[in-house]
Amino acid sequence: MDLFDDLPEPTQTSGPVSAAVTAQPQSTKEEEEEEVEKRLKRKREDAECDKKEGEEEVKKVCKEGLPVLKGYVAARRGERDEMQDAHVVLPDMSSYLSTLPGQVSNVSYFAVFDGHGGARASRFAAEHLHHNLAKKFPSGETENVDKLIKKCLLDTFRQTDEDFLKKASSQKPAWKDGTTATCVLVVDDMIYVANLGDSRAVLCRMEATSGADGQRRSVTLALSKEHNPTIYEERMRIQRAGGTVRDGRVLGVLEVSRSIGDGQYKRCGVISTPDVRRCQLTANDRFIILACDGLFKVFSADEAVKFVLNVLQEGSVEPKPGLTDKEVRFEAACQQLASEAVRRGCADNVTVILLSIGF
Repeated sequence: MDLFDDLPEPTQTSGPVSAAVTAQPQSTKEEEEEEVEKRLKRKREDAECDKKEGEEEVKKVCKEGLPVLKGYVAARRGERDEMQDAHVVLPDMSSYLSTLPGQVSNVSYFAVFDGHGGARASRFAAEHLHHNLAKKFPSGETENVDKLIKKCLLDTFRQTDEDFLKKASSQKPAWKDGTTATCVLVVDDMIYVANLGDSRAVLCRMEATSGADGQRRSVTLALSKEHNPTIYEERMRIQRAGGTVRDGRVLGVLEVSRSIGDGQYKRCGVISTPDVRRCQLTANDRFIILACDGLFKVFSADEAVKFVLNVLQEGSVEPKPGLTDKEVRFEAACQQLASEAVRRGCADNVTVILLSIGF
């Protein structure tokens, strides 16, 4: 018996059979549409993957052209009984940040705090200000990062001041310490300098001379603005708040008109709002000097820059294990600058952070 020829005839010839015959082309059409949809989905996923890889590649290329800053620190107590200065050096702050803004690759932070009336305010600011900054730092895909960073710095200083004043007022007797603050925040190739009081930050930039010999000269750029009661705008604010300026000091006592802490002077117009300045780094920039007023009592900004350049250009240096020739020179320049300030008769604490800039 032939297996195929002798199949029995179906008992029902119309309903089910006709339904099966008409459904078959519809099923094939749906399968084809589903296959087309799958292919389109795969193409979209591949395109998104390629785009992401491309963006990562662009970010990687951009990152390679960014400046690298390295910090060197020198601190001298001078003739004071106590070291009231504090400092922070964070060449890579990314570990403190939850996520960086999409277009940012690197963040660095350097700061000097010059305490007065004790060391508690300067130490508190050194311990907490960068943590507050990390909490408020913009993250994710954001527009106008520059504006957000400036607001972040203003909010950070206000928060740090409020936190310290709260702690200081809870003590018995209440703490009366205060501190200046000069912070350099480096975001890729852009630096933001937030300053309170009379510590300073200056940049050394090399420029070509007009001669045909190809020589370059140094230019000193001020990155911060000092705040003392003798400045007209500062004095007017203090007087409007009911305070007075005598012998160049708030109420004849406090030398600065803006600070963290100094709770007893806040009602007299002393504020914690920093002056924030921005500067884009270039391949012509050599270094930044970040220092308390102890240095600038015996050095002008230009003298300090030229002193560092002279040390960097000295003929031979003694090699040190683990340091390159450039690092040895910068370390020596930083230490010699602080020591020279003491030798010139500065009786105050002296703290210097020297930041080398390399591309």
